[in-house]
Amino acid sequence: MGQYVAPLRDMQFVLHELLHVEEELKLLPKYQEIDADIINQVLEEGGKFTSAVLFPLNHSGDREGCHYDQTTHAVNAPKGFKEAYKQYIDAGWPSLSCDPEYGGQGLPVLLNNSFYEMLNSSNQAWSMYPGLSHGAYECLLEHGSPEQKNLYLPKLVAGEWTGTMCLTEAHCGTDLGLLRSKAEPQSDGSYKITGSKIFISAGEHDIAANILHLVLARLPDAPEGSKGISLFLVPKFLPNADGTLGARNPITCGAIEEKMGIHGNATCQMNLDGAIGSIIGEPNKGLNAMFVFMNAARLGVGMQSLGLTEVAYQNALAYAKDRIQGRSLTGPKVTDKPADPIIVHPDVRRMLLTAKTYAEGARAFTSYVALQIDKELNHPDEEVRKDAANQVALLTPIVKAFITDNGWIATSEAMQVFGGHGFIAEWGMEQYVRDARINMIYEGTNTIQSLDLLGRKILMDNGAKLRQFGAQIQAFVEDNGTDEAMSEFITPLADIGGKVTKLTMEIGMKAFQNPDEVGAAAVPYLRVVGHLVYSYFFARMAKIALEKEDSGDPFYKAKLATARFYFARLLPETAMLIRQARSGSANLMELDADLF
Repeated sequence: MGQYVAPLRDMQFVLHELLHVEEELKLLPKYQEIDADIINQVLEEGGKFTSAVLFPLNHSGDREGCHYDQTTHAVNAPKGFKEAYKQYIDAGWPSLSCDPEYGGQGLPVLLNNSFYEMLNSSNQAWSMYPGLSHGAYECLLEHGSPEQKNLYLPKLVAGEWTGTMCLTEAHCGTDLGLLRSKAEPQSDGSYKITGSKIFISAGEHDIAANILHLVLARLPDAPEGSKGISLFLVPKFLPNADGTLGARNPITCGAIEEKMGIHGNATCQMNLDGAIGSIIGEPNKGLNAMFVFMNAARLGVGMQSLGLTEVAYQNALAYAKDRIQGRSLTGPKVTDKPADPIIVHPDVRRMLLTAKTYAEGARAFTSYVALQIDKELNHPDEEVRKDAANQVALLTPIVKAFITDNGWIATSEAMQVFGGHGFIAEWGMEQYVRDARINMIYEGTNTIQSLDLLGRKILMDNGAKLRQFGAQIQAFVEDNGTDEAMSEFITPLADIGGKVTKLTMEIGMKAFQNPDEVGAAAVPYLRVVGHLVYSYFFARMAKIALEKEDSGDPFYKAKLATARFYFARLLPETAMLIRQARSGSANLMELDADLF
């Protein structure tokens, strides 16, 4: 059903013309040999794999779903998923940005990031099976013992084994300080872990030989709350010293959730009955180690919604050009047919441009964040690494929340382009809407991300990280403020920058008197800051497009039109959002709970 073609031209524009990644990578010793040709070749091959192998399984996997055997507790993925995974590992895709010491190809995170956009556009449900493995890899790479790294990382890098994150329990949700899973120390240095976890993506499946579960649990003498949580590595099959599979560990799937979307991925209830595990990092500091995984997952969820936005847009555009219905308000455009294609209608164009704009804004934004991760991990200058780390910390909740909010909007608009057909499963559009909705919820709901941004990332350091990013924006405004051709972009960019500064100070002052002011303002505040970020990148992209508008390449004309649409139609949302954020907590909190 439908179609997907990787947006290589726009990816190349972002990487080479907007971010100049070849020059940036030459400042990182381990990536000095990577040039534009290597980047383009990887992107092209990724596009071929995702469109030819994964996209054809998306609709069928959604309709079939996963199969659970209550007797054996086994889960089988939909037809074709296992075979596609074999092609994935045979081609070396799992190892793309992993450390060569453990069998990786050693390519930049930003390249892996672009590939994951393609994976999610072509088949989000399938992509979630290997998707969490990279987070497990990163967590073990940073916090694992030498023995854990040597035994487990080569298997994760090769894709032979996959990984999960087992955090949530039925009674606690996001409040992990309430979790009850227990870890009992054993005389041999291992631990026996007992408890139940829910909502575990790809918790059980048949596409890989082994699954490495990263499980949060409490030691017997652990302090209460989040300060008493430890992290454990619990394999489905206990490996022998040589890496071969040994005994089956008592961590099993009790059921798979019947979900609104992502039917092709097994979301599992996992039961641990004295399962053998080894501790990762230090006792009672499991959340610190798990945050490496969680932050990787939050960036990954943003990429899921970017992927869905892009594929929904592509299919809505194709339909709008083909479907004939009604006549243009300014007169017939296709006189040899009884009606015009619906793309002539202004509001159809609004819906298409909304999806297109949110896809292109997210692509620029996430590629920038991925480049900052590469700098954070690899730049030889400590100050550059520190600055990049601050930017990643600030921008991660915006990637997760703003892009997934926009993905929900964009996929809904794309479905609407189809009219009644969009609601019919055979067209495939309603699946994108269902799949997009979960992205706003998991890996920390978007409200949690908003509280993290405003409360932890901005107010806790008195706005230092925000000012650092704002300095880049201010420099761009000053460099281009006298360019008359750029005024339509620079003026609103400077305006929203000033408004964010003022709004941040107002909320900060209120929060000193009443902490509920942060909770009341956080969600609209994050969207305002998200629009500040997008305004910056669209202004930068518009500058490039203006410089190359007369090149004869229609790409730049389209980019310029998209930027103009963003500033005219989407950015004005901030006026409403700022009023909401300023309205305070009283209108939310004064009503007694019994009166609801």
